[in-house]
Amino acid sequence: MRRLGFTLLPDQPHYWLADARAQTCLVESQPLGKPDFEGLVRFDLEIKDGRIASVAPLGTAPKGAVDLKGGLLWPGFVDIHTHLDKGHIWPRSPNPDGTFLGAALTTMSDRQARWTAEDVEARMEFGLQCAWAQGSVAVRTHIDSLAPQAEISWPVLKKVRDAWAGRIELQAASILPMDAFGEPQGEHLADIVADAGGILGTVTRLSGGVHDALPPQFLDLLERFFRLASERGLDVDLHVDESGDTGAKALIEIARMAVKLGFKGRLQCGHCCSLAVQPDEFVDATLRALADAGVAVVSLPMCNMYLQGRTAGRTPRWRGVTLLHELKAAGIEVSIASDNCRDPFYAFGDHDMLEVMTQATRIAHLDHPFGDWPSAFTTVPAKVMGLGDHGRLKAGAPADLVLLSARFMSEMLARNQGDRIVLRNGRPIDTSLPDYRQLDQVVGVNG
Repeated sequence: MRRLGFTLLPDQPHYWLADARAQTCLVESQPLGKPDFEGLVRFDLEIKDGRIASVAPLGTAPKGAVDLKGGLLWPGFVDIHTHLDKGHIWPRSPNPDGTFLGAALTTMSDRQARWTAEDVEARMEFGLQCAWAQGSVAVRTHIDSLAPQAEISWPVLKKVRDAWAGRIELQAASILPMDAFGEPQGEHLADIVADAGGILGTVTRLSGGVHDALPPQFLDLLERFFRLASERGLDVDLHVDESGDTGAKALIEIARMAVKLGFKGRLQCGHCCSLAVQPDEFVDATLRALADAGVAVVSLPMCNMYLQGRTAGRTPRWRGVTLLHELKAAGIEVSIASDNCRDPFYAFGDHDMLEVMTQATRIAHLDHPFGDWPSAFTTVPAKVMGLGDHGRLKAGAPADLVLLSARFMSEMLARNQGDRIVLRNGRPIDTSLPDYRQLDQVVGVNG
């Protein structure tokens, strides 16, 4: 049995959780009563043979049920944008000035010098251990794929994905500058990604550059990228307009190209920061184009606050976050994810989606009301990843849950939830986080 502050969870195949609270947007069931001022509804939940057997009105659970006393209950989190292969190199390769260019150049140097299969595997494994202990059930990682790294990292991805099968659903997308798709390596990479069952990805800047005005060859490269994906039946996931430069206008061109070519796969764009500094007319046109093309957007608030608007000796003037509220109001699927952890692009982070939710709520004002924003960390990314059973509380779904002693969003967002209980297939797991000392030899720390 596992203690949750005030109660115990049985280690048995069939039991009830009584008096749970969850956001209404995450619960699929018969009417459960009127939500409270934070959008929370109270209910009982039955677990049987590793799955949710029923979500029932409060008071349904039989005598002897585990009483959560109104504690919050979440479906397992879905982290749709990470960089497990970059993670945790900060001790050996810190960003010299905290800027985007500093991050890109530092990471490139570290990759060229240190990214052996053993190095990449050790750091990916560490990141997944963190995500597992903190309640994520699915992760999409981007894999640095500029030649010759693709030949090293994609076999590692397949090995790690197989090792974690049944615990974390692991997807992977390539990432490399767009000009690579004008070279033979672009087609070769598309074949590597297809062989691995991956997602074709790119970043909308050229090698050595930043996200600014689109280069003259941009549309030709973008079309080439989409055609390579379409020929292999691949979904796509792009890093887009990650700057505050009004010349960075790739997002609308991606949507237009998808429509022009009749692209049939799933399409997600990440970051999209510069949209927040564009004129209203251009924003409206972009939102219409995204909706028409069925483009999903993922925002990475913690990383973008870290990188964007950074100038030595000057307080940043903006948050670096895209137009989340406007995107969602336009009917566009919006997810929020963790992005980098302890690498030159973000010095912090712990693969913890509860931290991501806490910080994103504060950064982007995802409150008053909370509405259906909680689905951006659960249901929506699960849908975009094609994992329909994840990210929601419904009968028949896996009993992969996160239980908190916090009863309200205000309690959850005010205090670290280090005492959470994570259930997988209805049973508590060990939520001990891996010790950073595991990576000492990998990252060159001398104790």
